[in-house]
Amino acid sequence: MKRKLCLFLTLLLTLSQSVIVLANEDINLSSKSAILIDAKSGTILYEKNSHEKLPPASVTKIMTMLLIMEALDEGRIKLDDKVTISEKASSMGGSQLFLEPGEVKTVDQLLKGIAVASANDACVAMAEHIYGSDKAFVKKMNEKAKELGMKDTNFVNTNGLPVENHYTSAYDIALMSKELLKHEEIHKYLKIWMDEIVVGKKNKKIGLVNTNKLIRFYKGANGIKTGFTNEAKFCLSASAVRDDLHLISVVLGASTSKVRFNEASSLLNYGFANYETVKIYNKGDVVKKIKLDKADSEYVELLCKEPIYILNKKGDKKEFKKKINIYENIKFPIKKGDKLGEIQIYQDNKILLKSDLISSKDVKKASYIKMLQKVLDYVL
Repeated sequence: MKRKLCLFLTLLLTLSQSVIVLANEDINLSSKSAILIDAKSGTILYEKNSHEKLPPASVTKIMTMLLIMEALDEGRIKLDDKVTISEKASSMGGSQLFLEPGEVKTVDQLLKGIAVASANDACVAMAEHIYGSDKAFVKKMNEKAKELGMKDTNFVNTNGLPVENHYTSAYDIALMSKELLKHEEIHKYLKIWMDEIVVGKKNKKIGLVNTNKLIRFYKGANGIKTGFTNEAKFCLSASAVRDDLHLISVVLGASTSKVRFNEASSLLNYGFANYETVKIYNKGDVVKKIKLDKADSEYVELLCKEPIYILNKKGDKKEFKKKINIYENIKFPIKKGDKLGEIQIYQDNKILLKSDLISSKDVKKASYIKMLQKVLDYVL
């Protein structure tokens, strides 16, 4: 018994030491390009050739899914919309659902096919459904890339199949991955490990298995997208959450699928071993109550528009200061959700983060009678 206990303690010590070494050693990756970021703040924790323009293969579909999610949020499409598959969509080849011309599928089914099985035919079908043609959709992809500050990117198609002048970078992929993950509805698709779908006019049932193996084998993994072509080699944008820390790692140009997953995992391991997230406020938390002289309400609560988290290196101090700025000359009426101010989070006189403060309710301008009553109450 003593000998078993001794062996157990030795093993435990060895494992503990290996974690410490991993957290502090220099990261050595063989992939052409890579980056690790904090998904909340966008802070870069590691990078290697992160702005090198490279073919992304099916990682392209992150932008395709992002535009689909925005169209859903805007009410331009619905998950139960019927989409008729065109000849062009059916002819895509590569990873696909084997959709047939004239077949009808829902947006929900096609989105699942893109997120889980990396379906090229589903990408074109959705592009045509939202903007009329895949060409128009690609134009919107590039417009969105510009809006997000993706300066190393040019899209030529919706799915990443090999074509000249279609490229992006690890840095830009991290940007669009971060943006996609803001859409809560997409998470249920990205986290599917196995599913099935009925396709073809003969209603053949086929199985779907997520191309991102980390979804099953990496603790906290919640996305995002793999890619492979002979030119691009093996690519991956991976996302994982542990406690409140959410990380995104991107690797491009890995020599094998195993290397792709191992190196993306190594980056995530490094991040989780060395960093933590300090929660300052939740979304909707009341930060301050203010009194507006001309308002019909006595007080207005200022709420956090978004959750406020601070990325902190483990072992560093967690002392933060806040400064609240209320906008001058606020005009009435105020709508619920209107921006009325800003909160700034400081550490050692350095601004770490700024975030909007919004009104908790609709507020009208006080009537003349109420204004007079306020003056009398103040005087008396």
